Amino acid sequence: QVQLIESGGGLVQAGGSLRLSCAASGRTFGNLHMGWFRQAPGKERVFVAFSARREELTYYSSSVKGRFTISRDNANNTLYLQMNNLKREDTAVYYCAADQSYLRYTRPQEWDYWGQGTQVTVSS
Repeated sequence: QVQLIESGGGLVQAGGSLRLSCAASGRTFGNLHMGWFRQAPGKERVFVAFSARREELTYYSSSVKGRFTISRDNANNTLYLQMNNLKREDTAVYYCAADQSYLRYTRPQEWDYWGQGTQVTVSS
């Protein structure tokens, strides 16, 4: 089992920045693929960013590429999402996800473990 706890959400003005954190436990963090997803009210959960295990590979959705940065601290079992130049359409609950196996990382149904989510609200 993997336990994930997100933090760092909040209310920010458009153009501002936030950094989300996801603390992981239960498995060797370096062996986990990690991802961020988000879900806006009334909408499906969608892929935001991916960090591959053991390799410095990252991928982003087109809507956040160039503004968001995913990173991981394997020594401290923590995943981050630095969000810059936030827009109103970034408002959502953000979820951290983990998986030990190869997966189609953009598909939420393929991930085994999820955090409880943290709310990000961007005001104009």
